[in-house]
Amino acid sequence: MGSSYNGGGYGSSFALIVVLFILLIIVGAAFVY
Repeated sequence: MGSSYNGGGYGSSFALIVVLFILLIIVGAAFVY
């Protein structure tokens, strides 16, 4: 998605962790409500 101008795999892995964290929060909110 935005890894084209980020040579190393650090940016893509960081974005993947952020997306997984957001999904975890959404699932947690769905369980709470």
